[in-house]
Amino acid sequence: MYELQETARLTVSPNKSQFFKREFVSLSCEEDDSSAGWTLRRNTTKQHMTQCGVDWGETNGSSCNISYILPWDSGVYWCESREGSTSSIINITVSGGSVILQSPVLPVMEGHDVTLHCQTKSPPSKLPADFYKDGSLIRTEPTGHMTIHHVTKSDEGLYKCHISSHGESPP
Repeated sequence: MYELQETARLTVSPNKSQFFKREFVSLSCEEDDSSAGWTLRRNTTKQHMTQCGVDWGETNGSSCNISYILPWDSGVYWCESREGSTSSIINITVSGGSVILQSPVLPVMEGHDVTLHCQTKSPPSKLPADFYKDGSLIRTEPTGHMTIHHVTKSDEGLYKCHISSHGESPP
């Protein structure tokens, strides 16, 4: 006989991994039957393995809200059970700059499409953008959106974007 290991899924709202400073972010540990017993934790360059409600964030039921996310909130976030089980880790980057690359926070399944958005802090944000993968220019998109169709392993890499006269997204 074996025990099923509890698993939780960390969700981020809005669903993106890069944020402008002072944006509102809500994170929650979601489980199929209940979210009781899961704690949201993080590691940042400033703090090591701290939990929501202790020095950062405000707990609200099963959610953790960060009213004004700041660059030192950049780091890895995950859910942990009392027994030590963990969810997948999510990396969040907070930029003090004027451009971010919006991409889905959760891993993309092979064969699915993924759309990247190069966004400026101040409108208009549908400006032409250059998209880079691992430092090499992929292409320029006139509206700042790039879709990668039928994602494969070869699409893995470090993406960033650049909008003329606005700047570049963090890596």
